[in-house]
Amino acid sequence: MSMPELISTAATMQEGALRHIFVRDQMAEWSKQPLIMAKADGVLYWDVNGKRYLDGISGIYTVSVGHNNRRVIDAIKAQYDILHFSPPMHGTNPVAIQLANLIAQIAPGDLSTVKFESAGSEVTEAAIKLARQYHRLRGNAGKYKIISRYQSWHGSTMGSLAASGLKSRKTVNEPLPAGFIKVFPPTCYRCPFGKDSQNCGTVCATIVDSVIEMEDPATVAAIMVEPIGHTGGIIDPPEIYLKLLREYCDKHDILLIFDEIITGVGRTGQMFAAQTFGVTPDVICTGKGLSGGYTPLSAMICKQSIADQFWGPIDKNPGFVEGHTFEGNPISCAVGIAVLREILEQDLLANCRQQGARLKAGFERIAEKTGIVGDIRGKGLFLGMEFVSDKKTKAQFPATPGIGVRIGRRALENGLLCRFDPHWIAFGPALNVTAEQIDEMLAVLEKSIDEVLAS
Repeated sequence: MSMPELISTAATMQEGALRHIFVRDQMAEWSKQPLIMAKADGVLYWDVNGKRYLDGISGIYTVSVGHNNRRVIDAIKAQYDILHFSPPMHGTNPVAIQLANLIAQIAPGDLSTVKFESAGSEVTEAAIKLARQYHRLRGNAGKYKIISRYQSWHGSTMGSLAASGLKSRKTVNEPLPAGFIKVFPPTCYRCPFGKDSQNCGTVCATIVDSVIEMEDPATVAAIMVEPIGHTGGIIDPPEIYLKLLREYCDKHDILLIFDEIITGVGRTGQMFAAQTFGVTPDVICTGKGLSGGYTPLSAMICKQSIADQFWGPIDKNPGFVEGHTFEGNPISCAVGIAVLREILEQDLLANCRQQGARLKAGFERIAEKTGIVGDIRGKGLFLGMEFVSDKKTKAQFPATPGIGVRIGRRALENGLLCRFDPHWIAFGPALNVTAEQIDEMLAVLEKSIDEVLAS
């Protein structure tokens, strides 16, 4: 068989070439104006036509230390010369152990044992399995249910998808695995219980305790939440919310799992959102920014007391039954070490807080000028704004296509990548973004909003 020829970069724009790949958008619609990136540097992308874009969302909250970061690239090259793959069924490698020890030093509390995977879906799935196996090893096999939230997104595998609360992504894949219970998220701006800040009573949290009681605590294994929810429009919880969940988990012998795939590795201004909110869970799942987007890498981090349950005689204790081909890959782990060193040595956590404050001030200025921003939410460099047609009543614009989508698409035309939904947009630039780059992103956003309102 002769060697097939690769098509040219320019030819990748042609519909015939696009027929051979799935992307996350509806294919027929996306192929009308396909976005195909060819090059990146710092916080900038260039597509195959040479158009420049500001990366206001770190790819997808992933490029934590910027594109073309030489420290990370050098670490990749050096590791390739030593070991690029180790046999996961037989053990691990020095680089994975070094990264695990580094994570143990920077993780909150006594979260100190790590399971490496390749993607966020894999580690949230692993956390679900960990919770169930942990209780089984302690003689509580009946504790299997996972309580999570509507408007959440925990991943694409069947278990992580079952824990997610987005009908648009779940329905097409149903029926999903059993044992997953949903509660409403702490959407304070649009409280599902009709409360306001004066008469709240934090019912969004207290109702979780009621659900545990109604389900029977003897059947509940874990509560899984994103400290700041993403897909519902950057859902920033009340200060006491996560602390109450911690109390309920302690009371009922339930594991508290934080899905920090997005919020971990500096995104909120601390290494983990658990530290930002002052609440230590039993398990943290993180990914995305951990590798800076240079390789697939994610990590499930659990307390030592949980990990200890998986040690024991093999005839009674099979260990943690979970594994994937690329877990602990030495190239990925070398990248993880380089990314964490870059964040720590360059003090990018402080830069995140500083530039996050600048970004939020810019959002507030735009809100004051346009009069269509009802709420600004988030922490650090993970911020969003919700659009309303009437600030007093919180009335929304029509959902189709939605003003957030119109603004986001106009921003893309104007050379800015951000996250957009019908009623909101979000920013999450690299942790090493500069003040000048923040200002340029805000200028493009403001221009895009003005153009949409004018039309």
